[in-house]
Amino acid sequence: MSIYDYSVVKPNGDSVSLEQFKGKVMMIVNTATGCGFTPQYKEIESMYENYHDQGLEIIDIPCNQFAGQTPGTDDEIHEFCTLKYNTQFPQMKKSDVNGENELPLYTFLKSQKGFEGFGKSPAALAMSVMLKKIDKDYKNNPNIKWNFTKFIVDREGNVVARFEPTADMKNVEACVKGLL
Repeated sequence: MSIYDYSVVKPNGDSVSLEQFKGKVMMIVNTATGCGFTPQYKEIESMYENYHDQGLEIIDIPCNQFAGQTPGTDDEIHEFCTLKYNTQFPQMKKSDVNGENELPLYTFLKSQKGFEGFGKSPAALAMSVMLKKIDKDYKNNPNIKWNFTKFIVDREGNVVARFEPTADMKNVEACVKGLL
């Protein structure tokens, strides 16, 4: 199967086939409204504004699986993001990215790009310490570790990169820009 065989669901229940994004670069990101990484919305929106006309699509999938940091309804999440960060990219229905109810899209994404570490920043070290308490084997499984994990898909539908929430957003932007 390819990425274009998957779909996501809008808050209103409509299905969105990723096939409609053929020929575009996609950033697929699980988000949260009450997370220490939530300010990344600002940089993601900036990327959307700067590169959407060149072929970047953002697939925003709110998720409440990490410390309950996205407790609101889909409408409340959308209102928060548009008022606080002026987001213009579409948000999908709040969904699971790990476990028995995970979106099939995330099963595919994780099979394409597994976890490769958090890096060496202070935030990365803090994430490592926290996750060791939650999952002693976290380094050896492809599960999404936290909010704001980003998958980058090239114009041909290949999952070319996975950025953990601790990744420098300048590196994420450089990857996207290089694919456009």
